[in-house]
Amino acid sequence: MNSPEKRAREDKRNQKARVKEQRRLDRRHNAPSQPEIVSAADINGNVPSIEEVMASLQGGARVERSAPPIPVKLFVGSLSDATTSASLRRHFEPHSDIAEAAVIMDRNTGSSRNFGFVTLADRKSAAAVISELHQSELDGSRIVVNIATERR
Repeated sequence: MNSPEKRAREDKRNQKARVKEQRRLDRRHNAPSQPEIVSAADINGNVPSIEEVMASLQGGARVERSAPPIPVKLFVGSLSDATTSASLRRHFEPHSDIAEAAVIMDRNTGSSRNFGFVTLADRKSAAAVISELHQSELDGSRIVVNIATERR
């Protein structure tokens, strides 16, 4: 390899490094630009909801979604020894549709383990039921109501 070619490559590499350093310095000294904030409506335009589309297909008639409600299981703790599954159900029924209510019993002694589960028919009502019934009184005890989680 001859030396003029090598010098040309080195000069080219050095020139690229100088240009890169100059761009870095320019970015550092220039104030960052503010991002433009746009909404989804600005990007997509006026997109009708699924209800509006279904109504237009049905000739303007109101269409209800046909998806079935999704149940949710609530943990109910700090139950009294006197609490039964039936009384637990009665306590929750005025607030939501109940699919199932069960007080957990000890297998060996047959006595209450002082907690249970209530399955609501529709998960949309869970937040309201929890806020209304958490720390409420049932059979002389203040109960704890939360969303049930999987056992680990």
